[in-house]
Amino acid sequence: MQTLAAEGVPFLVGGAFAFAHFTGIERETKDLDLFIRRGDYERVEQLLTAQGHTTELAFPHWLAKVYCGKSFIDLIFNSGNGVSPVDDSWFEHAEMAEVMGVPVQICPAEETLWTKAFIMERERFDGADIAHLVQGRADRLDWQRLLALFGPHWRVLLSHLVLFGFIYPGDRDRVPASVMNTLIKRLQQETRQTPPETKLCTGTLLSRAQYLHDVEQQGYEDGRIGPLTTMTERDIADWTDAIADRPEVRPHSPRRGAGVE
Repeated sequence: MQTLAAEGVPFLVGGAFAFAHFTGIERETKDLDLFIRRGDYERVEQLLTAQGHTTELAFPHWLAKVYCGKSFIDLIFNSGNGVSPVDDSWFEHAEMAEVMGVPVQICPAEETLWTKAFIMERERFDGADIAHLVQGRADRLDWQRLLALFGPHWRVLLSHLVLFGFIYPGDRDRVPASVMNTLIKRLQQETRQTPPETKLCTGTLLSRAQYLHDVEQQGYEDGRIGPLTTMTERDIADWTDAIADRPEVRPHSPRRGAGVE
């Protein structure tokens, strides 16, 4: 962090440190998450390699790693599903904080909530994090910007806000009525419409493993291919192949479906 700050490379601290900043909930973490623009990665790589660290562009569409012995840092420039690339707006709405004695910018609460909302893997579900972010920051969230961030994925936001009212019955009024009314109105309008004539599965935006059966065996189009994300078919294949390292989360399938992904 000191090196990047000294060299004027913009970065944001996320992960457990940002979560603690917004919610007051502290938990142990195995690494440090730094968010950067994809265009700054090569410069960051050069700076840290010159200091003797090892770098790896683990997944070119969203994640790199920096190693120092057994310790490592994640350099994040998108989400694993390709929905939320780090851009100028992340820095424009960042907050200042101190992490390990270093003055830094923290990922905005809205972007933190936005990216966590899509994490619904079999082995990890960030729904509780969303509830705690809303519970801790509802009065300071830019709700209109949050709606804009979710865009066509507004159903994901609505699902979390409905759960928030279940988790905290006495706090459900902390979510502005105007936000709930907007989302419910969209749901009502969409319910009255004829479903689109498409066989699309956007569940792959929520879990890279649990909807492979749909795109590999059932003939559904993968929601990660197209204008909804930045992912290419190569990115999807690499991200899917990495599941082999965690066989317990990969559904049993007679084939890999490389032609689809």
